[in-house]
Amino acid sequence: MSTQHHEEHDSHDGHGHAHAHDGHDHKGHGHGHGHGHGHGHGHGHGAGGHHHHHAPQEGQGRTFALAVGLNVLIVVVQAIYGVLAHSTALLADAGHNLSDVLGLLLAWGAVWLGRRRPNERYTFGLGSSSILASLANAALLLFACGAIVLEAIQRLINPAPVAGLDVFVVATLGMVVNGFSAWLFMRGSKEDLNVRGAFLHMAADAAISAAVAVSGLVILFTGWSWLDPLMSLIVVSVIVWGTWGLGRDAMRLAMAAVPPSVDLARIEGYLKQLPGVRGVHDLHVWALSTTENALTVHLVMPDGHPGDAFVQGVVMTLRRDYAMHHATVQVEFGGACDACVLDERGHAH
Repeated sequence: MSTQHHEEHDSHDGHGHAHAHDGHDHKGHGHGHGHGHGHGHGHGHGAGGHHHHHAPQEGQGRTFALAVGLNVLIVVVQAIYGVLAHSTALLADAGHNLSDVLGLLLAWGAVWLGRRRPNERYTFGLGSSSILASLANAALLLFACGAIVLEAIQRLINPAPVAGLDVFVVATLGMVVNGFSAWLFMRGSKEDLNVRGAFLHMAADAAISAAVAVSGLVILFTGWSWLDPLMSLIVVSVIVWGTWGLGRDAMRLAMAAVPPSVDLARIEGYLKQLPGVRGVHDLHVWALSTTENALTVHLVMPDGHPGDAFVQGVVMTLRRDYAMHHATVQVEFGGACDACVLDERGHAH
């Protein structure tokens, strides 16, 4: 249910705030604030339809729980048989699946934290915990990969016999479990980016387990034990390739970079063509979480503040068409704009 707050500030020259929240029903607030900016600004704040995912929904929660349980089981089995069968490829796959378990738990925990209400200390809520979870997940993955590489190199230098049949059977089991986990997430992968990420991760894991199973089958019939550590290095390369992108994107989001899915030039073009707007500056976009974005902007409108309905319309359009879940729009008459601009040294007003 989408509802709207509308706030009017009586002590400002042309000050208007517009809020739009999903899942709340507050209308017609009246506030009289005694701010004194002294240069005639109009502000509009839009939580632009915060999609406070008040769950994962019950069904989604069960999906996470089942996927975590299955992957914990396969990690234990692969780790035990990886040691018994002297297979670094199985150990690499077990390490990858363990990182998946940690990643799912981190993502699940971050979603839970993201449901917490904003408070005096965390005024945006705790949605950014999902960014920190992504960073932690990337670091854990890279650490595990380093350990696997060292073990694989040692096995290449000093080959050990590998039980090909055990590798084939256990890797096939991993392929089935990961494939089933991917299927669990497939239903919601079109509507939810987090679920889509989980789906793609599980599908990739199924493919990696299939590659390890093939190596086990080849070893069974040829005795090429060197193929096992070689396959583990290939698996690690795939993991590092994906993890590097995850870590890079998470680091950028943690440093308040514009999210990769946002076209800043397109947003600026929309704002500049609004009726009455003569200039746009201090346009900032950053991520509140891995699924929600925020925006602030100053619009120069020399003809005066166009009213709260205008600001509300801008906020709603930014939410609907540009995925800005929390937007703050400030209207200025053009007299004292320069004082608000970030200078070249990055000092903020």
